[in-house]
Parts: sequence; C-alpha cells; structure tokens
Amino acid sequence: MVEEKTNDLNQLFVYEHDAKRLELFIRIVYSFVIGLVLMVYGFIAEICMLIQWFVILILGRRSEGLSNFIKKYLEYYVHVMSYINWMTDDRPGILPTPVEIYEKK
Repeated sequence: MVEEKTNDLNQLFVYEHDAKRLELFIRIVYSFVIGLVLMVYGFIAEICMLIQWFVILILGRRSEGLSNFIKKYLEYYVHVMSYINWMTDDRPGILPTPVEIYEKK
C-alpha cells in the first residue's frame, strides 16, 4: 500500500489522488476472495473468543494463544480495509500476513 512512513511506522489510511480504473474492476473479484477469507478467519476467531470467555470465567486469566489468534484476525481485518474501501490501489495479500497496529497517544 502507499503509506505515509514515519520512523518505520506506516499509516494505512492515507489519501491517494490517483486511482486506476482497471484496478476498480479487479477489486470486485479480489475483495470477494478477501471477504471469504475474512469470513472463515472471523468465524474461527469468534469461536476463540467464546472459548476465551470461558477461560476467563473459570481461570480468571486470559489464554495467550487465544489472544494472539484473535489479535492476528483483528490486525488482518484492519490491514485489508483500506483496499476494500477504495482508499488505495495496492492489493494486500489474500492470506493474512504479520501486521502490527498501534494507537498514537
């Protein structure tokens, strides 16, 4: 993606003036495939959240493995949103890739 770079951090949702018309049509199919991956990944993440709820209820702590899986789903979701919502023409990978999301304070 075209991102604003600040000290090794990339801002995902940056205004891009130019857009490719051909990419607009490719995006329809590509977004459908990404949507299917998100749907399956999200379903598994929801199961992990349900299991996490019981782990917290019974043990009074979180499972690190479940938390990491849910976190990776959320990061992938945010990572592909700029492409799916016509913010950029740079296609993200269909399969989840390692991404870290930070909040600026």
